[in-house]
Amino acid sequence: MSRGLSSESDGESPLAAAGERTLRIGEDSPIRISTGHRIMHHDGACSRPHGHNFEITVEVTGTLTDEGWVVDKGAVTDVIDEWDHRFIVESGDPLVEAFRQSGDEDGLVVIDQPPTSEVLSVLLERELESRLPENVSAVSATVRETSELCATDASRQ
Repeated sequence: MSRGLSSESDGESPLAAAGERTLRIGEDSPIRISTGHRIMHHDGACSRPHGHNFEITVEVTGTLTDEGWVVDKGAVTDVIDEWDHRFIVESGDPLVEAFRQSGDEDGLVVIDQPPTSEVLSVLLERELESRLPENVSAVSATVRETSELCATDASRQ
């Protein structure tokens, strides 16, 4: 015989009574996107336009919705997909005008900081926080640029 969550005696929803939960998206199999970038003011090879197959994992903490989840995975992957097969550059980069002149402006993402993995991790967290429902209390994103370079929220380590 199976048993579901029973109603609480004080009238509180059994899902609300479950407290906060953390949904890990991409923990064992990261979300992969192909994205180009360059670090405009870098002295080395990273100043040249190049690309990576970024691997992204996300942790979303919050209370359960009536649907029984913290957040719909699709809401998270929709945000990440906005960077897939795009080129991310810092505002002021001459490539912005080159993309516009070539008619490929829709393939460009312009941000206010250098597009390092550390910055992309922070921007992804902020974008998710602004677009996910109010039951979400925390978001942490890990952006792996290469097998040697990975940026994440230090409090999640």
